[in-house]
Amino acid sequence: MNPGDRVRVERADRTYEGVLLPSSTDEHLVVKLEGGYNVGVDRADAAVDVLEEGVHEIEGAQDAEAESGSDTDTDADAESEVEFDDDLPTISLISTGGTIASTVDYRTGAVTAQFDAEDVLRAVPDLAGLANYRGRVVTNILSENMTPEVWQDLARAVYEEIEAGADGVVVMHGTDTMQYSASALSFMLETPVPIVFTGSQRSADRPSSDNVMNAVSAVEAAKSDCAEVLVCMHASESDDECALHRGTRVRKNHTSRRDAFETVGAEPLGTVEYDSLDVTFHREHRQRGETELAIEPALESDVELVKFTPGMDPAFLDVAEGSAGLILEGTGLGHVHTDLIPKIEGLVDDGTTVVMTSQCLEGRVCDRVYDTGRDLLEAGVIEGEDTLPGTAKVKLMWALANAEDTAEAMGTSLAGEIQRRSVPWT
Repeated sequence: MNPGDRVRVERADRTYEGVLLPSSTDEHLVVKLEGGYNVGVDRADAAVDVLEEGVHEIEGAQDAEAESGSDTDTDADAESEVEFDDDLPTISLISTGGTIASTVDYRTGAVTAQFDAEDVLRAVPDLAGLANYRGRVVTNILSENMTPEVWQDLARAVYEEIEAGADGVVVMHGTDTMQYSASALSFMLETPVPIVFTGSQRSADRPSSDNVMNAVSAVEAAKSDCAEVLVCMHASESDDECALHRGTRVRKNHTSRRDAFETVGAEPLGTVEYDSLDVTFHREHRQRGETELAIEPALESDVELVKFTPGMDPAFLDVAEGSAGLILEGTGLGHVHTDLIPKIEGLVDDGTTVVMTSQCLEGRVCDRVYDTGRDLLEAGVIEGEDTLPGTAKVKLMWALANAEDTAEAMGTSLAGEIQRRSVPWT
């Protein structure tokens, strides 16, 4: 009995049929049911019949059980390959950890990032036959532990995979900071092929996991004609389609829903219909092969993001003293209390680049309407247009390290982060 076998499991008065998945322990069975839900069963209490062997076996994949005990990030930059079919495109699967590459530790009930790229292929047998796969592990961390240095490692890994002939790249990433990493690669890379971030809100071992649909849809998106950095996640709570969001315009708007991600200020670039695997794009995008592969991975990491709130002490901005850059998340059109303006002016005079964004979910900054805004402009603040605050921080990190004129770069749409018009969208 091996992962990939179709099995019937009887326990007490319940019977389950489905595909056996890798498990983090020898004491438990994990079975993916026909409806897409997973169930965990104690081996000691279960009677198991193998109905069909290897129905979802992935050629060349290593034994996942041999790797299931690893819970460190020491496998960074490990590479692997599975058997190739000359008639299929080559998709590089790059793992950074996160829930999509996680399992449940049955001792504690906690989710741990344990699987490498080949293990994901074993855990998502539906990927078989869609493409040739190259696997690469850049790091194995939960996304709250992401750093600018890992963004740089990830950008270099993606660059090398495309340079080596990958027709598309899928980056498996934790959802909590996925929007930051997608933005970082949007600025650091010029790509002739799709780079698709995906993850899951619920791990493969848990009921209602979204990892299979998201991974399959991401691979289909990576085979498409859209040569941009995308985020591929559920478009609704149902298993009907995934949305394809531009990497610089996406935001995680819910802690746990499967459709947590939204494109801010517009509809998603496209969708992947899960039953048919049809990929459809609804808006203008960069075409496959339109851009030559290039990388500019330098980042100025000394950039802060501060959200203004009523009653904030100006001393709160001391955190940005001596820093290279500061993103302010202001109110409305981009305002802060007038008492903060002298402090902001001092930061600018001392060499800190200060960019204003809005904490509103939609719309753009315009500091020429009210007196406070005009005073901020006179203090040297740069308007961030309708760039999302998190994206603005990543962009400023990149612009300070690479752009000849930082202010001009922050006011120019480099990777679709600034929309030409801000209009209501429903």
